[in-house]
Amino acid sequence: MLKGVAASPGIEIGKVYVLKDQEITINTNIVPQEKVEEEVEKFDSAVKDSHDQLEQIKEKAEKELGKEKGEIFAAHLMILDDNVFLNEVREKIKSNCVTAENSLSQVVDKYVAMFNGMEDEYLKERAADIKDISIRILKNILGLDIKSLAEIDEEVILIAKDLTPSDTAQMNKEMVKAFATDMGGRTSHTAIMARSLEIPAVVGLIDISKKAKDGELVIIDGNKGEVLVNPDDLTLKEYKRLQDEYYHYVDELKKLKDKPCQTKDEKRRVDIAANIGTPKDCEGALNNGAEGIGLYRTEFLYMDRSSLPTEDEQFEAYKAVAVAMSPRPVIIRTLDIGGDKKLSYLEMPNEMNPFLGWRAIRLCLDRKDILKTQLKAILRASHYGKLRVMYPMISNAEEIRKANAVLQEAKDELDKEEVPYDKNLEVGIMVEIPSAAVIADILAKEVDFFSIGTNDLIQYSLAVDRMNEHISYLYEPLHPAVLRLIKNVIDASHEAGKWTGMCGEMAGDLAATPILLGMGLDEFSMSAVSIPRVKKIIRSMTYEDAQEVARKALGMDKPEEIKELVKCFLNKVTN
Repeated sequence: MLKGVAASPGIEIGKVYVLKDQEITINTNIVPQEKVEEEVEKFDSAVKDSHDQLEQIKEKAEKELGKEKGEIFAAHLMILDDNVFLNEVREKIKSNCVTAENSLSQVVDKYVAMFNGMEDEYLKERAADIKDISIRILKNILGLDIKSLAEIDEEVILIAKDLTPSDTAQMNKEMVKAFATDMGGRTSHTAIMARSLEIPAVVGLIDISKKAKDGELVIIDGNKGEVLVNPDDLTLKEYKRLQDEYYHYVDELKKLKDKPCQTKDEKRRVDIAANIGTPKDCEGALNNGAEGIGLYRTEFLYMDRSSLPTEDEQFEAYKAVAVAMSPRPVIIRTLDIGGDKKLSYLEMPNEMNPFLGWRAIRLCLDRKDILKTQLKAILRASHYGKLRVMYPMISNAEEIRKANAVLQEAKDELDKEEVPYDKNLEVGIMVEIPSAAVIADILAKEVDFFSIGTNDLIQYSLAVDRMNEHISYLYEPLHPAVLRLIKNVIDASHEAGKWTGMCGEMAGDLAATPILLGMGLDEFSMSAVSIPRVKKIIRSMTYEDAQEVARKALGMDKPEEIKELVKCFLNKVTN
């Protein structure tokens, strides 16, 4: 059995089809001066060919997977239209007298290294986009065939070192029943496309492409992130049973889409929402039964471009989400840049520890022009739906007051311009710094709501870099200290007559669901695909039982004990 990352749920059994890498040889020879312009022209021609090919792939993806997934290729096309990127390749050809493929390879390596160095998993996986584009351009430069997975004409389990978004978009999903790759994570486009195709997938298997051979029988368990090559008859029989069970489970989940997220005894109802990065993500949120957007990460509006987005550009994006989700609420987080997220056009200092440095609300309070522009766009969009605004990385009350002063300036300017907006726009903060969790009673006086960002709260509370493989085992959401901080935040908000949500990964963690529910969390916000499963768990228990689990968990001193407590409880209520 091989263990990887569960990228897309489901169980599939079938014959292996290994997608073999095509070898690309980079000519590193110096180009004679008189031939340099030819290399530039070769590069430009390859970019044009790549552009034409991607337009066709985008059209196919939109037709077969929906407009939302076609947008992945719109992002790829933006890279091909990025003059900063293209000119960097051209200038390297001219200044260093290198081949088109050598220049492209060097520039792409730089960008890939930059993205791989980021801590944010979503941004880290964007390196795959750049690789995908570069391979296509390289093949066009070198005149190599670009194979299409649409040509597969029999039912197979696809095995590959990696799959690009272009690969997955061209798959014939009637023939490719599941796939497994050496590389990738849950937030990679490979994983996202697999979930869109609704086929099982396991990624991050390291060497599955070398271990599996064409024609072998393989089991893909996308629920557990496991792959079994050449299983025996007994194992095969067991997985066929598990496969039937899973199909029944999925049918049951679909029935929950429009049902309220409440406990079995109907004594506690909570809001269940989705985290999104772009307006196109609303479709997936609604399809999975989201009752709102608990986190709209606006930083993606600021990326993959050469200048700050204008007020009108932001307004259109926020309005699109407001309209798509109306009358459901949408929480828009103000710009959270810095740390591992940098903008090429915004000069930022080199810091010893950027995650504790000039970022998020700290940056925005220093650059009030950026914050005010964003707040004016949010206010304008609030006229078209139920929007809320949320400040990230708040550590004290003064930061909230300063941010609200900028918000008031934005309101005053819109009043003068007679531009309509929601006069009662709710304002909240992300609680992701331990100091904010400790003084939640003080901060509750300044806001309408809290949203707990557990990804950073856990890191900062436990002093653990979760991306550091040597200590990642210490990153423990169910650590007693983390649970007590969360409880303190919830209690402080309730005492002040306010509410608390959670938008970190912990909100979608089934092992944490009973505890969070029992502690009184008011809103759970997560990736859209997690919503049905969390809703099913909440609807399977009584509020009294959840409160008892939370009480016991808060009295324990070991995460392992807490996990066992929840495991036993979930087995009891779901079986």
